[in-house]
Amino acid sequence: MITDFEVTILGNTSSIPVHGRHHTAQVVRFGQDFLLLDCGEAMQLQARAFKIKVSKINHIFISHLHGDHYYGLIGLLSSYSLGKRTTPLHIYGPKGLDDIITTNFRYSNTKLPFPLHFIETKDNGLNLLLDEKKYAIYSFPLKHRLPTTGFLIREKVGLRSMVKEKLQKAPLPYEAIKSLRDGKHFTDENGKTYSVEEFTHPLPALRSYAYCSDTIFHPELKAYLENVDLLYHESTFMEDNLERAKTTFHSTAKQAAEIAKLSQVKRLLLGHFSSRYTQLDPLLHEAQSVFPNSILSEEGQTYAL
Repeated sequence: MITDFEVTILGNTSSIPVHGRHHTAQVVRFGQDFLLLDCGEAMQLQARAFKIKVSKINHIFISHLHGDHYYGLIGLLSSYSLGKRTTPLHIYGPKGLDDIITTNFRYSNTKLPFPLHFIETKDNGLNLLLDEKKYAIYSFPLKHRLPTTGFLIREKVGLRSMVKEKLQKAPLPYEAIKSLRDGKHFTDENGKTYSVEEFTHPLPALRSYAYCSDTIFHPELKAYLENVDLLYHESTFMEDNLERAKTTFHSTAKQAAEIAKLSQVKRLLLGHFSSRYTQLDPLLHEAQSVFPNSILSEEGQTYAL
């Protein structure tokens, strides 16, 4: 199946890269746009392994300043510099990330050959970060040990397609077609009305993807996650390590499933697994006992929306 909205997992482990798993990073493709969500170590190697062209990434979103979520960023920017990139790059992240980047490049005497735009994220509600023709990206607050945001990507209403058979029987002027494709009825100079329902096909359901990197169990997330098509939610631990999850402000697989169930999402993608788990099936079974449509994120796997 060919899709224009998909997510490729490059890394899904937490803290320490072990058991063949790597630090958090994933690429979202919407049409011709490539978006990077977090940039852990080995992001570039993983992108090469899975044939993701990092040169196409123009927007990078960093959830928070724990190293396993952004330590690959300086290396990626350096590679862009060595590759003589000229296309502008936009980085969205918490306060302090811009200082980290500029300090590193000041002491390494690195001068980027491309415009770098930094947009500071806020953890105080739903905030629009990027507004494109076909989709929009928002940040929303997560509850972790330092300021952290999730990211929500929502498809926008597009143009309707015309019913060709209707047009063949009754050719319409350009103004009428434009109005109908925009979802608006059209009335000609004679008072005849052409309805959207009659002359256009129904719009497909709008798609959405939500990314929750690091967060303690937080039912208030329902306000941002309700009815999304695919939710990536951290599931660092299992229930037998619930106290550890609370102490470190992480979630268990069961808690991730509870959030998915509460928010009535369509699919749950588990990730950010603790290094203590060599096998991940027990986490999957724990989540599926609460929310059957749960799946394990797999590095190199692409998930279509």
